Amino acid sequence: MKKIINDPNKVVMDMLKGIELASPDRLKVVPDTTVIARKDAPVANKVALISGGGSGHEPAHAGYVGPGMLDAAVAGEVFTSPTPDQILEAIKAVHGGSGVFLIIKNYTGDVMNFEMAAELAEAEGIEVEKVVVNDDVAVENSSFTTGRRGIAGTIFVHKIAGTKAESGGSLAEVKAVAEKVNMNVRSMGMALSPCTVPAAGKPSFVLNENEMEIGIGIHGEPGIERKNITTADEIATELTKRILDDIDYTGSEVAVMVNGLGATPEMELYIVNAKVHSILADKGIKVYKTFVGEYMTSLEMAGCSISILKLDDELKDLLNAKSQASAFRV
Repeated sequence: MKKIINDPNKVVMDMLKGIELASPDRLKVVPDTTVIARKDAPVANKVALISGGGSGHEPAHAGYVGPGMLDAAVAGEVFTSPTPDQILEAIKAVHGGSGVFLIIKNYTGDVMNFEMAAELAEAEGIEVEKVVVNDDVAVENSSFTTGRRGIAGTIFVHKIAGTKAESGGSLAEVKAVAEKVNMNVRSMGMALSPCTVPAAGKPSFVLNENEMEIGIGIHGEPGIERKNITTADEIATELTKRILDDIDYTGSEVAVMVNGLGATPEMELYIVNAKVHSILADKGIKVYKTFVGEYMTSLEMAGCSISILKLDDELKDLLNAKSQASAFRV
């Protein structure tokens, strides 16, 4: 295992310290927690947004903390859900009097722990609502989930719900727009190589030199097919087709995200993006906005995912609004 770390068992706390020091004017680590929050949190009379999950997906989730997106992100150990007590600390740290909204990716541990924290917060008089994001069309159930997984489409939920909250939306309004995004976004990914969890010290799975896996999860969960590596155009075609088979985007305007999983050069992501645009144009689907880069990674895994969000006027306005989160500047 080759990694630029100190102690494999302390990578999360070391990372959080570095994140805080990189943006000391905008971010803070809540003392004695694994929570990164806005420097100005809690913001009075604003719905507070929290997301989080296992570490190793950076810039998710701390990179999306800032005005226009999240108020706090809770970091678990690598590929492990944060604990209910850490999530509760995040809720209490950012609650400004108008309630707290949780954005949860659909993994069994995340759902259980965030819901438990919500119950504890409500017992203390804090109103909490949530959305469980399940944008991955690859598999219905996996080793980490019951139902579809939440992957890079979650970033659209962060942005659009975050803008709604920043503009003064109520807890019910933030929940409604988050659910609208979740209903209209679909994603699918693939991998060329595995990743290594620092504490494990060895790759989480094995792919032969000529193999790729289609539909793989962001923790290395099995996909739908392992086969020989093919061209970027063929990969983009397969991922996009499965997304379009799941939801009808015909005649719609969409946002597209081509997301790198940690070890994929931007050159390759842009090649995939070109084919995605070509496919959508052939089907009469207009691309309104495109995002290419690393938004939700899987340590040093090589591969990519594609997310497509069907837009209406409300979602376009919210997507276009300013964000001061370091990993999502608009």
